[in-house]
Amino acid sequence: MLRLSWWKYLCLFLLIFTHIAGLLLPVPRMDILNESIRNLYFHVPMWFGMILLLGTSSAYSVGYLRRGSQAQDFWAIETANLGVLMGVLGIVTGMIWANFTWGEPWSDDPKQNASAIGLLIYFAYFILRGSLTDAQQKARISAVYNIFAFAILIPLLFILPRLTDSLHPGNGGNPGFNAYDLDSRMRMVFYPAVIGWFLAGLWVAQLRVRVRKLEAQAEEKLFSNSEVSVPVL
Repeated sequence: MLRLSWWKYLCLFLLIFTHIAGLLLPVPRMDILNESIRNLYFHVPMWFGMILLLGTSSAYSVGYLRRGSQAQDFWAIETANLGVLMGVLGIVTGMIWANFTWGEPWSDDPKQNASAIGLLIYFAYFILRGSLTDAQQKARISAVYNIFAFAILIPLLFILPRLTDSLHPGNGGNPGFNAYDLDSRMRMVFYPAVIGWFLAGLWVAQLRVRVRKLEAQAEEKLFSNSEVSVPVL
């Protein structure tokens, strides 16, 4: 059991380390950013976690279209759920950061707007799944939508904001964090934070997939029992 769950222990260790070191270790003293730079350990890794989880969801959708496995569909929807949750947390932490550094939580920055559009695309994915009643039709159609949604998300977040003026580091001609203030002390916390948040999303998704499998088994058993109990005329 310990060997099978090593990544869960790693997840707990990395997140505990991120919170303690992220709040207590010294950080570069930068104008405007000041202590708010510590949000780099939460806001940015959550966005990385979102991208990794939504990419995982898209890969499971491809797997479902190739094999038709119900488990693949369960993983696709649950990793998408956790990816969007990470995205919402990323937007909220970003708004808090922007309020201190840019003077307002939402300034119509191209990357802020693109992020909101990306999340709306995935909200439409959940609405699509909820509107379909046939299980196989729901899985197939939503799998196709999920693949295209991730293909649209990448240029929305990483290409379009770079083509126009943006307040975000690394966009609109601004230097990225690596260029001026992500020193070795911050890297020591930042990279473990990215891994930790991603593993946390996978952990919760795994629990949700188990619940879905149990619900499907209970539904199948109930259906088979009802068929047996129907009298033959």
